[in-house]
Amino acid sequence: ACAVMLVAQMKAALGDLDRVERVVKLGVFVNSATDFTDQAKVANGASDLMEKIFGEAGKHARSAVGVAVLPLGVPVEIDAIVAVRGG
Repeated sequence: ACAVMLVAQMKAALGDLDRVERVVKLGVFVNSATDFTDQAKVANGASDLMEKIFGEAGKHARSAVGVAVLPLGVPVEIDAIVAVRGG
């Protein structure tokens, strides 16, 4: 759901997803217990969605980080750097 919301924000900001030239990087923060080490697996869903929507342009660098707490108690937070075509 978090990655879907990220794409919705891209569309709201740009007016059209065709303006996305490429997804440069995703930062995925996962609210994790100290013994949880599968943050990358959690982040795979967001990465897979970017590739499904944007094709080759959706391939990106990524960081997946476990954190003790996130704002408002959310389980996952994602930020993105996106290259945009003029418009």
